[in-house]
Amino acid sequence: KENLICINFVTNTLLYKPVDRVTRSTLVLHDLLKHTPSSHPDHPLLQDALRISQNFLSSINEETAPRRQLTMVKKGESRQLLKDSFMVEMVEGARKLRHVFLFTDVLLCAKLKKQIGGKNQQYDAKWCIPLTELTFQSPEEVEPLTVPQVPDEELDALKVKISHIRSEIQKEKRANKGPKVIDRLRKKLCEQESLLLLMSPSMHLRVHNKNGKSYCFLISSDYERAEWRDMIKEQQKKCKFSVGRQSSSCLEVLVDSCHLPTFSRVLANTICSPSDLYCTLEVDSFGFFSNKAKTRVYRYTSEPKWNEEFEIELEGSQTLRLLCYEKSYNKTRQNREDGDSADHIIGRGQIPLNLQMLQGKDWQRIVIPMNGIEVKLSMKFISREFSLKKLPSSKASGVFGVKISSVTKRERSKVPYIVRQCLEEIERRGMEEVGIYRVSGVATDIQALKTAFDTNHKDVSVMMSEMDVNAIAGTLKLYFRELPEPLFTDELYPNFAGGITLSDSVAKESCMLNLLLSLPEPNLVTFLFLLDHLKRVAEKESINKMSLHNLATVFGPTLLRPSEKDSKIPANPTQAINMGDSWSLEVMAQVQVLLYFLQLETIPTPDSKRQSILFSTEV
Repeated sequence: KENLICINFVTNTLLYKPVDRVTRSTLVLHDLLKHTPSSHPDHPLLQDALRISQNFLSSINEETAPRRQLTMVKKGESRQLLKDSFMVEMVEGARKLRHVFLFTDVLLCAKLKKQIGGKNQQYDAKWCIPLTELTFQSPEEVEPLTVPQVPDEELDALKVKISHIRSEIQKEKRANKGPKVIDRLRKKLCEQESLLLLMSPSMHLRVHNKNGKSYCFLISSDYERAEWRDMIKEQQKKCKFSVGRQSSSCLEVLVDSCHLPTFSRVLANTICSPSDLYCTLEVDSFGFFSNKAKTRVYRYTSEPKWNEEFEIELEGSQTLRLLCYEKSYNKTRQNREDGDSADHIIGRGQIPLNLQMLQGKDWQRIVIPMNGIEVKLSMKFISREFSLKKLPSSKASGVFGVKISSVTKRERSKVPYIVRQCLEEIERRGMEEVGIYRVSGVATDIQALKTAFDTNHKDVSVMMSEMDVNAIAGTLKLYFRELPEPLFTDELYPNFAGGITLSDSVAKESCMLNLLLSLPEPNLVTFLFLLDHLKRVAEKESINKMSLHNLATVFGPTLLRPSEKDSKIPANPTQAINMGDSWSLEVMAQVQVLLYFLQLETIPTPDSKRQSILFSTEV
């Protein structure tokens, strides 16, 4: 019976292919006519071609079935493609790029074959699991899987390559030199983006067959993982029959018939009873999503009102995702290597970040529906020009926006009090916080701490003990960002940027250390104090997920970015900023400078500054 179904499916597919092709051509002709002026010489030719195609289709009595509904799985029921996307599968410890398809009755995993001579995409089906036999095991039922992580430096290098290629494509388009160069660049861009897709994801999605075989995918965000799980579970409720074992030929024809862009939908549960709830915000960069903000846990409620404000950096971002969690206090399931949290996702939604948000100056009210749950947001775009400006303080007695030398002189200390207090509190209770320094703190809490430090509030230490640790981290970053001159000074910044490019390792170390010891003493001592702290944070990377490179990415632009007069930030607030801009390349250099010092095992103490003769001043 299986063979008869397979043969029938193959025959139907072959018979429908010519009709399907003519149908697609007819749609293309409609679009061409729509955008071709009637005065154009090609207009009558297109009309004739459309008339011939329509006459051909009219002569066919049958209605051409959509490609998503070709395969008959049971009498009277059709197999449809519900969802598909590219994922990374772990196969014997190696990353393999796969295209995964969810049908109404099976989950199918395939490998995209290399295209030869301009042929259409073809697939090699690797395996499939009938939905009636597919299960998800809980984290306690499976052994943790160690996945080799790709260094962040390699991922950043890939992003820089992609940025350069995109810039080259735009230049060639403006130059109008012909399609060959652009086609070659697009092919190279596709290769680099595929490599980035292969190397980036690290969050596990495991599926199991009842026969005992398991498969592990790596994806980029909790949102995507929950979306796949929910859609599979929802379809399993509707799938009441087993399709049996599929032959390889059936799988090949099935997967070759459906490699079209697909749709996605959002599923969620309503909040039926009071729970401990919190939300996270994700935004994309280079097609990969990462967690950027997290609300506080709202205790025992079914209608939480957080009223919290976050400032989130965007870099080529197109989508904002929001996930609502129910907090779990089962400590045995926390901090797993595969990123599978004990907290339960009860709702999720997403909205596009469009140009209207960039142009509007007012707050925009947005409602994200989640199948019974509604989360209300207010959003406003702030350009980098204004969010990163270094402005002097209006208060001579303040801390924020005041020269670091003035603050240390007033306090009679080597390191500003705000830096010491923030680092002490973070080391006390924030070293194991996932995404510390990367996840944004609540903006109102940060502003409250800023005011307390600026006014020398006597209860600032008590306030900090009651604040979320991400708000304290945000206050520290804000302090360094608002310094009228960066910690590495405007004068020495070009030398640091030049020194990091030296190829000779000995010359580079000599140059970079000599430049570091040339900093004013308050700047140098504060930087070394911060540097030791960041190294201790990175020692907890297995728990807090903050590597040296992640920390350099967060603090590099903050500590090194030149003041407004030297910055390359676009003057137009609405001007798009992308990875191809010189500003972004400048940020990469700032990250590399800080990363270099983070990776150095030993750095001379400030006391050796005057007596050191070990370092050459030549670059």
